Amino acid sequence: MNRCSWCNLKNNNYVKYHDEEWGVLNLDDDYLFEMLILESFQAGLSFECILNKRDSFKKAYDNFNLDIICLYDDKKIQELLNNKDIIRNRLKINASINNAKIFKKIKEEFNGFNNYLKTYINNPINEINKTTNKISDEISKDLKKRGMKFVGSIIIYSYLQAIGLIDSHEKNCFLYKK
Repeated sequence: MNRCSWCNLKNNNYVKYHDEEWGVLNLDDDYLFEMLILESFQAGLSFECILNKRDSFKKAYDNFNLDIICLYDDKKIQELLNNKDIIRNRLKINASINNAKIFKKIKEEFNGFNNYLKTYINNPINEINKTTNKISDEISKDLKKRGMKFVGSIIIYSYLQAIGLIDSHEKNCFLYKK
């Protein structure tokens, strides 16, 4: 079975992610939050690295419970910085807490983060071999204006791919849709 060229076939976790999750439309706000946190940690790294630590992130970040993360204090930040099983980057950890608070505000303002995204893109699009587009540029610009960090256009494009609003399966991949 052919898969996208980026999928490391030696990593069963990555193959499963490619086959069952990446590019599959999922607009559940809890999932959208989890993926935004994970994608923001990807900055400068591969998503495979983040995916390999996903279970550790879930445990360290209270199963990505938005309300709990919004209350993280200095003690929790220190706990995260000492957790060898996640990415221990102070800027990214601080950004994840800040971004959680902003995500919550957006969720309240639009009655769901999914509704916020729908103001930019209503239906999934197919797009291959790109790292940004006008949509990711606009969302990134707005999120930064609202105060989010580690949400550049490339990260937002990857995010939109992960949640299925952009389907980028390669033409030789068994999941490719015309």
